Amino acid sequence: MTPRPVSPKFQGEPIARQKRKAMAVPYDPTPLVSRLKELMKARNLSGRALALMSGLDHQAIRRLHTVKTRPDMATCILLADYFEINPNEFLKLAGWPTLRAFEMKTATATVAQEAVAVALSVSRIPDPRRRQQVADALKALADMFASGQPQ
Repeated sequence: MTPRPVSPKFQGEPIARQKRKAMAVPYDPTPLVSRLKELMKARNLSGRALALMSGLDHQAIRRLHTVKTRPDMATCILLADYFEINPNEFLKLAGWPTLRAFEMKTATATVAQEAVAVALSVSRIPDPRRRQQVADALKALADMFASGQPQ
């Protein structure tokens, strides 16, 4: 039996090895703490409120600010999800390797930028039913224009 060729996107260093290398580099918490404080101030959040809203333990947030420990990758992703920013931003600031799954160019390589902007706007609608209604309406409108009907 011949081995299957490795896909080019999976060639390269495994994430576990990248993490080990990142741990060997001294961690400077200043950029991450500054960015986190900036985002918290913009939303008028305390550390405890951020912990509740992001699903993290309040001690994890406190450690970021006071003990200045390197957050784990999951913490970076949860914080980025709450603040609606690309997780790679927090991963870089924490000294972790970035993940291809979060790269916009990978996710949107075949999608028009206008469509990405619309999708991101629709994804910010908090009510799932309302979000589905808006998505259905936009799809119907796009289908109508794609078929060449409206002038």
